[in-house]
Amino acid sequence: MHIAEIAPLAESVPPKLYGGTERVVHWLTEELITLGDKVTLFASGGSTSRAEVVPVCPKPLRLGRPPIDPTAAISCLLESVARRANEFDVIHCHLDWIHLPLFRRLKRPFVTTLHGRLDLPFLPSLVSQFNSAPHVSISNDQRRPLPDLNYIATIYHGLPERLFMPNLGPQSYLAFLGRLSPEKGAHIAIQVAREAGLPLRIAAKIPRHHSHYFKERIEPFLGGHEVEFIGEVNDREKQSFLGNAMGLLFPIDWPEPFGLVMIEAMACGTPVIAWRRGSVPEIIENGITGFVVETEAEAIDAVKRLGDLDRRRIRSAFERRFIAHHMAESYRRCFEQLLSTNKYPVISRRSHLQTTIQESESPERMPEIDPACARPPETPSLPEDGRTSVGPLAERSDRRGDRANDQETS
Repeated sequence: MHIAEIAPLAESVPPKLYGGTERVVHWLTEELITLGDKVTLFASGGSTSRAEVVPVCPKPLRLGRPPIDPTAAISCLLESVARRANEFDVIHCHLDWIHLPLFRRLKRPFVTTLHGRLDLPFLPSLVSQFNSAPHVSISNDQRRPLPDLNYIATIYHGLPERLFMPNLGPQSYLAFLGRLSPEKGAHIAIQVAREAGLPLRIAAKIPRHHSHYFKERIEPFLGGHEVEFIGEVNDREKQSFLGNAMGLLFPIDWPEPFGLVMIEAMACGTPVIAWRRGSVPEIIENGITGFVVETEAEAIDAVKRLGDLDRRRIRSAFERRFIAHHMAESYRRCFEQLLSTNKYPVISRRSHLQTTIQESESPERMPEIDPACARPPETPSLPEDGRTSVGPLAERSDRRGDRANDQETS
C-alpha cells in the first residue's frame, strides 16, 4: 500500500522540541514502513524519515525567522499533494479541515485524523457540509461536540516501545510537562506541589500569546528549590525529567483530545495525577497508572498515595495499550477498510499487483465505515453521566505553533 502522510507545518517531523502532532506523524510513518508499506511524507523543511520526504516549505513555521506566510505554505502543501494524488492508495491528513474541499474532489481515498479540540463556537455549523468525509478521532471524548461526523475509528496515540524506559527509583519531585497556558493548569500544579510540600519542576514552552500568563501566574513562584522552570525539553531530556519524577501533574481545564504527555510518563513508569477532563478517564486507569481527580484537594491526597502504585505495572499498561506498533496496525486496518469501501482505482498492494476497480458514480459522498474497524483494544466506554468537560476556550490565533497535541496529542 502506498500511503501519503500529510503533516502540519508548524514543526519539523519529528520536531526538535515541542510538537505533539508532528511527533505522532513521525512515529506512525516509521511504523507503517516497518509493516511493509510505502509512505510519502509531506512536511516542513528539516523533516527526516525513512519515507520519501516532500519538504513543501524551507523550514518549520513556528520558530522560523524570518517568518514564513502560513497561508502560502499551506497552499503549497495542498498543491504538492494534489499533483501527486494519483500515486497513492490512501491519503492520510493531519490538518483538521482546510484540505477537505480539495481532497473530496481528488477521487482518491482519504481520511483525516483530528488532533485538536472540537468544541469551538460555530464549528458544528461550519463543518456540517463535510460530515460525510471520513475522520479518525484520538479519543472517544473528542467526538462529543461533533457527533455527526463520519468517524470511522478511534485510534489512540502510541510511542515507540523503547523510546522511554521505566525508572523504578524516582526522586522526590513532581513534574509538569506541556505548554504554559491557562487551560493546561501549571499554576494549579504549583499550588498542589506547595500544599504537598514537594518541589515542582516545569518543562514547558511559553506561547507568545500567553507570555502574560507566565509573567503573572508562574514567574512569581520561581526561584529557590520549590518551583524550577526548565523550558522546552527533547526526548532524551524527557527520559530523565519524567522518569525521575515521583509523579506527573496534569491539571487541565479543557477537553483534552488525548494528552500525549500522560503516556510518555507511563512509558517511564511514572504515575499521573490528572483532572477528569476530556480524554483523561480513557487514558488513565484510576488506581493503576495514576489517579483521576476533580479538585486540588483530591490531587493533594493523591500525591500522598503515589508510592502505593507499582511503576512496573504502569509500564506494563503502557506496553499493552499505547505503543506505536499497535497504533500503526490500527491505522492500517482503517486504511484497508477504507479501500474496501471505495470504488476508486487501487494503485498498489503489498504484493505490488495492480488492481483496477470501477470509479464511483458519486465521488462527493464518502462511504460510511463501521466505527469499530480500527478501534483500539480495551477502549473504556464514555462516562455514564454524559459529562462534557469544557474549560476556558483556548486562543487559536497561534495554533500553528501551539497545537495542543497536546495535541496531546503532549
